[in-house]
Amino acid sequence: MGERLARKVLLIGWDAADWKVINPLMDSGQMPALQSIVDHGVIGNLATLDPPMSPMLWTSIATGMHADKHGIMNFTEPSPQKEGIRPVMSTSRKVKAVWNILNQNGLKPNVVSWWPSHPAEPIDGIMVSNFYQRANAPVTLPWPMPPGTVHPPEKAPEFDRLRIHPAELTAAHLLPFVPDAGKVDQEKDQHLASLSRIIADCSTVHAAATWILENEPWDFMAVYYDAIDHFCHGFMNYHPPKLKWIPKKQYELYKHVVSGAYRFHDMMLGRLLQLAGEETTVVLVSDHGFHSDHLRPRGFPKEPAGPAWQHRSYGIFAMKGPHVKQDERIYGARLLDVTPTVLCLFGLPSGEDMDGHPLIQSFDRDIPVETIPSWEAVPGGSGMLDKNLRSDPYAEREAMEQLVALGYVDPPGADAQKSIDRTVNESSFFLARVHIDKNRHDLALPLLEKLHEDHPDQVRYAFHLAKCYQSLGRSGDCKRVTEAILVHEKREYPQLDLLRGTLALSEGLYHGALEYFAKAEKADPRLPSLHRQIGRTYMKLGKFDAAEKAFKRALNIDPDSAHAHHEMARVYMKQRKLRKAATHALDAVGLLYHFPQAHYTLAVILAKLGDWERAAQALEVCLTMVPGDRLARRLLVRLYRVRLNRPEKAQEQESLLDSLGKRMKNKN
Repeated sequence: MGERLARKVLLIGWDAADWKVINPLMDSGQMPALQSIVDHGVIGNLATLDPPMSPMLWTSIATGMHADKHGIMNFTEPSPQKEGIRPVMSTSRKVKAVWNILNQNGLKPNVVSWWPSHPAEPIDGIMVSNFYQRANAPVTLPWPMPPGTVHPPEKAPEFDRLRIHPAELTAAHLLPFVPDAGKVDQEKDQHLASLSRIIADCSTVHAAATWILENEPWDFMAVYYDAIDHFCHGFMNYHPPKLKWIPKKQYELYKHVVSGAYRFHDMMLGRLLQLAGEETTVVLVSDHGFHSDHLRPRGFPKEPAGPAWQHRSYGIFAMKGPHVKQDERIYGARLLDVTPTVLCLFGLPSGEDMDGHPLIQSFDRDIPVETIPSWEAVPGGSGMLDKNLRSDPYAEREAMEQLVALGYVDPPGADAQKSIDRTVNESSFFLARVHIDKNRHDLALPLLEKLHEDHPDQVRYAFHLAKCYQSLGRSGDCKRVTEAILVHEKREYPQLDLLRGTLALSEGLYHGALEYFAKAEKADPRLPSLHRQIGRTYMKLGKFDAAEKAFKRALNIDPDSAHAHHEMARVYMKQRKLRKAATHALDAVGLLYHFPQAHYTLAVILAKLGDWERAAQALEVCLTMVPGDRLARRLLVRLYRVRLNRPEKAQEQESLLDSLGKRMKNKN
């Protein structure tokens, strides 16, 4: 074991929390608890994964692994007896979560409401599953908790007593969110009923978490609040600034709900911090953000998980505690880094099969990164359940109804086999997107080909297949699938024009590409990546001023686009505006650390500026991500030999370069 940096760790999840909403509230003094973490700890963006589906993402946070490894692929799954579908369960997770690893190492973990965590696992602490908080009957009738909600089961009566029913809320609970609630016609407008459910669910989770902190021993505590995501899906379109398509009356009624949600969470955070104590290391994360400005979509596609279009690519990361730097920002954090960081806090190694790494830049001392091959091979009581364990069908139905109401899944329907097939198809589609997110298009391709073959009328399957073909350099197949989409799709499809333009760009047909991009821009001028592709085309044509204008438009639309910052760095480098180029390259790697091309571009710019030491550092980072990049390694050899006078380092890199050359020769 390494040095233990934390006596206790409190991990708090706020689904969909976003700095874009938080920062103005903190600046006006409305989130003092979070401000105390920011002032005495580190903060940063937390890059999400694709697809941005909450059960997949929260399992990646809890395991440090992508979904292809941890096994949670969807909101739903076929039931064990194949009689229908059910919400995804804890038994479908194929690997140990962080609490299982800590359990094996003699630490006492407690977990509340993590998604998915039903049925609760028999860890050496308390686990309250994500089926706990939802009221499934009127307040006048019994609403017992499903079996398996609480471990150990003898604690269930205590947690049953803590639950809050939406009907128990009074006007005093709703008025902070909707000051003019008395003006709402509740027979026609169901927003207050929805708000009551969200507040009651969230308060129930908080009651369970605070009871545990007050009454039970613990080394690690994880508590997950899904309410910000629900508040935002229901009310973000009423959040200031007013959207032109929102009626003024509705806007005035509900414009305070989202800010009220964040202030409510800050109040709960304050209580958690008070109960945890100053010596506890607190980690606050979200799985993704939520568009709150001009990027809010007016609608989203009528497809499974369509509401995820409202999600933003960056969640939040904040951490404070002993040995954590104070009042600093860190860069490059990903969801996958949370579990390795928690293990590091306890002096435990990460698994080499984990996709994340500990955020050692957060600490006030040099911490060696320790690893073991895999925690999956370590014996001992982890508390994981038998994957065949059944849960309560009634509770599963209630959870399914919630997912349907939120728009994340389609109603199951009467035909069980059709529901199963639909769930299997969506899981396969999401797995393909996981592979694409990992730049493993070769693994995604057969999945997408099968989906397209079985469902040629599903445009999203075909569209992703065409993009996959394009990424693999199979332009003929990309064109074939694109033409098939045009046959099925009668409405305007600007994403398809963007794809056709990108394909033309890759084939050197620059003016043809610009024609497709112009058509896409006319239909949807704020289409993600459109202006970046226009800028790239102008770069190919040597029209750097036009390219600069296009990249500026991209950044005006989304200032947090790492790729747009990278493209802007490249065009400024071409224009010999090296200081501006360096700023944008640093912004790119700050927003998305695992971006090897941006590190390489930064290295080239720094070398041109004569900052050879930092250029070499940028190349070293790039090569940790793409060790086979011979161009980057050649530049590093030249820097070490000619500029930095480090012949031994140059020789080391030359040896690696020779090995790469021999490997490529043997392959051929």
